[in-house]
Amino acid sequence: MKPATRDALVARLAEFGRVVEVGIGNRPDVAEALADRVAVTATDVVPREVPEGVRFVVDDVTDPSPDVYEAADALYALNLPPELHRPALAVARRHDAVLAFTTLGAEQPAVPVRRETIPGETLFWAGERGPRDESPR
Repeated sequence: MKPATRDALVARLAEFGRVVEVGIGNRPDVAEALADRVAVTATDVVPREVPEGVRFVVDDVTDPSPDVYEAADALYALNLPPELHRPALAVARRHDAVLAFTTLGAEQPAVPVRRETIPGETLFWAGERGPRDESPR
């Protein structure tokens, strides 16, 4: 990931107190940069190594463990496949959190979103609000 893209993602997500990265995979750079600013939990369906300061939990967003998400203000995912858009949004709504995600280029969101252009990427916001938006959830 380009540094400008990572920095833009971190700037947006740092406006939330607690975030959960859904499906961290082998790309911990956003979680690592966020961990200096907010509480970060990372999830994946298999065990992953994560940077210091990032809590890791094995979890599947299609069959989530509620305690992983209960204190989250935002869920985010990088390159979230379309089949996980609805389950991730359902988890976010269940826990009164917002969902922010990117896709694999030409893929379109499978849920209603607000699009935000950031350097090198489109960030999709699902849910009632994003950072700096004071509208009720």
